[in-house]
Amino acid sequence: MSDGALSHLRVLDLSRVLAGPWASQMLADLGADVIKIEHPDRGDDTRGWGPPYLTDAEGQPVESAYFLCTNRNKQSVALDMATAEGQAQIRALAAQSDIVVENFKVGGLARYGLDYASLSEINPRLIYCSITGFGQTGPYAQRPGYDFMIQGMGGLMSLTGLPDGEAGGGPVKVGVALTDVLTGLHAVAGILAAVAWREKSGEGQHIDLALLDVQVSCLANQALNYLVTGQSPQRLGNAHPSIVPYQAFPTADGDLILAVGNDSQFASFCRVAGHPAWSADPRFATNAARVEHRKTLVPLLRQATVRKTTAEWIDVLEAANVPCGPINTLEQVFADPHVVARGLRVDVPHPVTGTAPAVASPLRLSRTPVRYRHAAPALGADTEQVLRQFQSR
Repeated sequence: MSDGALSHLRVLDLSRVLAGPWASQMLADLGADVIKIEHPDRGDDTRGWGPPYLTDAEGQPVESAYFLCTNRNKQSVALDMATAEGQAQIRALAAQSDIVVENFKVGGLARYGLDYASLSEINPRLIYCSITGFGQTGPYAQRPGYDFMIQGMGGLMSLTGLPDGEAGGGPVKVGVALTDVLTGLHAVAGILAAVAWREKSGEGQHIDLALLDVQVSCLANQALNYLVTGQSPQRLGNAHPSIVPYQAFPTADGDLILAVGNDSQFASFCRVAGHPAWSADPRFATNAARVEHRKTLVPLLRQATVRKTTAEWIDVLEAANVPCGPINTLEQVFADPHVVARGLRVDVPHPVTGTAPAVASPLRLSRTPVRYRHAAPALGADTEQVLRQFQSR
């Protein structure tokens, strides 16, 4: 893709499942030539993670939705790295690549001669990104790491869910593998930083990226809430520890999210709700006061919000510049007129089904836009072409 922002880069993708493939798909969307290495028999683990599947005209499964979500715009090369021939072919590809992305256990690729130390000898400019659960060093380095367990170990689940003592209370994981996705995004940031450094120095480098490190770093304000007080934040359900009202409220036909970020917005809400005195009440006039008196204020707000439907509240609150919104199902998300206008669902060419649905990249570059060249490839679909291309050089 000659007009892609990263069309000058070749990525050798030795990763599988989500964090690594998410990073390499993002690079591919931006124009990089991404060669995905897969086991000849089973391929990426997520090819078998279904249902649901994309199906053909006869209703037969073609590919898992999971694999499709994170492998578009890539080429699939089927090689067995456990064999001497497979190792030699991968080394030859690495010698002519800019970036390697891998998520094997610590030391797992050294026995094949495919670790950073081995490949950097044949390609000193190589940028090699290793993604593991716990990093290349430390007492947990040899442990396998999966998103769910990292959400628990990294503190996210201690902050997610209803408080203990309430019906349904207890820790809850996020509904998508968020730590994997965040790790993929950090991988792209680290890789592009290494590319920028290489342009100045001519040197490649090794990137050590751990899911646990990413999860802890992304605790954001909650991490600092603990570090400045020494007290662990507690689960608040949909409420916010430092802003009130900033949570979901019941309406006449469902729920409404109120995201009031300042005192002016709260005063506007009170006027629309027919209770202007609330914003003048010393217990509620400032955000700090509202946080202190949330147990008094929130029940009052609930009594007010149930008197209108969600749509009615959104109409009047948007007119008053009060941030609010519904809680949508995915069906409602993809039917939302703004989501439709932004083109967040795309149909990508697929050799069997004609097209496959995909979620668009959120990156909107004015001169080098993301291109959707093709859906996730069939296992080994590009093996002969890629190997022939490299052997001819």
